[in-house]
Amino acid sequence: MNTVPPAVTAAPLGRSGAIGRFLQRITAAALGPYQSAVIRIGFAATYLLFLLREVPYRHELYGPDSPWQWDLAHRLISENDAFTVLMWSDSSAWFEVVYALALVSAFCTLLGWRTRTMSVLFMVGVLSIQNRNVFMGDGGDNVVHLMAIYLVLTRCGQVWSLDARRAAREAARRAAGLGPARDVVGPLLWAVLGTVLLVAHGQGGLGGTWWLPTLLWLVWVGAAARWAVTRHAPDAQPRVLLDVVTNVAHNAALVMIMAEVCLIYATAGWYKIQGSRWQDGTALYYPLKLDYFTPWPALSNLIAASAVMVMVVTYATVIVQVAFPFTLFNRRVKNVLLVVMMGEHAGIAVLLGLPFFSMAMISADAVFLPTAFLVWCGARVGFGRDRLSARFGRPRSAAGRVPGPREPAGAAVAGPGGEAPQRPGDGGHTLVG
Repeated sequence: MNTVPPAVTAAPLGRSGAIGRFLQRITAAALGPYQSAVIRIGFAATYLLFLLREVPYRHELYGPDSPWQWDLAHRLISENDAFTVLMWSDSSAWFEVVYALALVSAFCTLLGWRTRTMSVLFMVGVLSIQNRNVFMGDGGDNVVHLMAIYLVLTRCGQVWSLDARRAAREAARRAAGLGPARDVVGPLLWAVLGTVLLVAHGQGGLGGTWWLPTLLWLVWVGAAARWAVTRHAPDAQPRVLLDVVTNVAHNAALVMIMAEVCLIYATAGWYKIQGSRWQDGTALYYPLKLDYFTPWPALSNLIAASAVMVMVVTYATVIVQVAFPFTLFNRRVKNVLLVVMMGEHAGIAVLLGLPFFSMAMISADAVFLPTAFLVWCGARVGFGRDRLSARFGRPRSAAGRVPGPREPAGAAVAGPGGEAPQRPGDGGHTLVG
């Protein structure tokens, strides 16, 4: 009797097992909770500080006093189908409302309060203000533009957020045998934003592209479905299906963010190689001699006076940017280059006076930071917060306590940094939850 050799059958089984483990990994949980939280905090802080800095000049940059007048912006947007709610009206009052909402949404996204809702409003604020005057942006604005869209798809409020703290309280109530706490804010936000979305869609104010209205409606309907299932059938099959969908969307968006960062560095590096100033090692010299890029003239002149330093920094920049995407296959080399790139962007912020560009790029780089390092940072921040609370006589509640080294994993309601232990789909990252 003919038999199939074991070596022939082992390979397909091994491949199918690997595929099964991969599918289980991307559907069972939202990966990279700390990385996505850092991205949320970083980009929200970047745009919040930018908006605050431009408050005295907001009318000249994006408002009714801008040289790029409302009629010109409306004509351009009608051609490129960009989205901005500032085109709904040319009144100064409407501009002030939109600018204030952009500030509030960035601040709430930074804190992680109602993260799903605020991430959507944060995206709307970023797109509205940037598309009002496309001539005021730079590379950092482009990165914020893209990441604001990706954040909507991520569950970036799983840790280091007010949503995580609220989820911890809900877990404590379930452990005590109590029902879920009554939520008034969530349904109210959902109803108000749904009404605005319906009116805007009916008036054609969501732009000419198909993806933005589709995304907004999917988020709104999905939030209602998750709220209903969580409240009335938390352990039923529909809850499992919603968990799988949200986890896959989160993981796909996280991969897109990583790919976007690699693409930014790869294209920047290869374009630099083709430039004559980067080839002869003097590309850094000329910005250091421009008044616009020299907030510290003495420091800039000191660096520009050293031809060796200028050449080394110029060539090192090109090498690091070209090499970084390939270092992802080696964790140690990747971490070293990650530190170098973050240091380079910090230097750009100081030497060239581009703080928001540097903040945006450092926030994007943070997606590659090791989880162990981020957990350590969260623990150190939590420890410092506890010491301050103890000094001012405000002991931390048990809901935010970090388990001791000999305690079981479920001994405390929250983990390092105050985050709640998550089951798939938890985390308060819903519109109404």
